[in-house]
Amino acid sequence: MIPIASGVRVWIATGHADMRRGMNSLALLVQEAFTRDPHGGDLYVFRDKSGKLIKILWHDGLGMSLYAKRLERDRFLWPSSADGVVTITPAQLGYLLEGIDWRMPQHT
Repeated sequence: MIPIASGVRVWIATGHADMRRGMNSLALLVQEAFTRDPHGGDLYVFRDKSGKLIKILWHDGLGMSLYAKRLERDRFLWPSSADGVVTITPAQLGYLLEGIDWRMPQHT
């Protein structure tokens, strides 16, 4: 799991991204499409067209990291927004990575 410090924001890129992109071109996408600094410490999450693969771009202050996760069954639940980007909490990211509906988790 990614060690997420308090105050870090998680940005989801709505729609889908070309998963052939590496960390440099995803960082450029963050700069141009979201007008955000990819070196600021926030996490940026991208999904492929099928919905089974996501990539997370993160700069921890020392260097850039690119994480990938593919679901063998089902698909990642993804927001639909005309804005192009949605902010979620680190806890919601944990649900997303586990394949749980992060929009309405069930509390016990």
